[in-house]
Parts: sequence; structure tokens; C-alpha cells
Amino acid sequence: MRDPIARALVWLLRLVLPARGRHCTTATPPTTEPAPVSPWSRPWTAPSSRDVRAVFTDEHTRELPELQRERAYAAAFARLGVDYDYPTMPLGSLVNRERVSA
Repeated sequence: MRDPIARALVWLLRLVLPARGRHCTTATPPTTEPAPVSPWSRPWTAPSSRDVRAVFTDEHTRELPELQRERAYAAAFARLGVDYDYPTMPLGSLVNRERVSA
């Protein structure tokens, strides 16, 4: 008599209580893809605003012609470890584009 009562009780508990452990049907399958890394979790690696301001407000570079000034900016940023690709220089006036007839 105890065995059928115990089986009925286990069956009833399985219906009422959620499953846990390795036989749980609601568990998510393990993913092989790592979680995305937040860019804020690592320290700031770019130059500070004080360093950048010092490059642009240098008295020596203000006296230079525009092209040499941009080259001086590029050299100063290279010393800081940053790529500088002449964002303030109007390259359209320096490069003569001609059509090539094929």
C-alpha cells in the first residue's frame, strides 16, 4: 500500500513543483558564443583632452602655413599614438583630379 501512495505523491509533486537540475526542461542550452564585452569595462586609451588641446594651441604651429601646420599636427598626434588623417585640411584644393580617357 505504501508504494502506490509514494508514487502518487511523487507524481503530484512533479506536477506542482518546477523541475530542477539536469532534467529541467526550461533551462537554456549552453551557448558557444561568449558574452559581448562592454567598451566601458576597459580603461580609456585615447589621449586626454589636455593633450589634444596642447597640440592644437601650440604657438609654433600657428605661424606655419596650412599644409605644414597639418603635418605638425599629424606628427604631434603620432607621438601620442593616435592616427591623424588631416580632418581639417580641404584636400580637394590640393589634388587636381583629371578624367582619364580609356
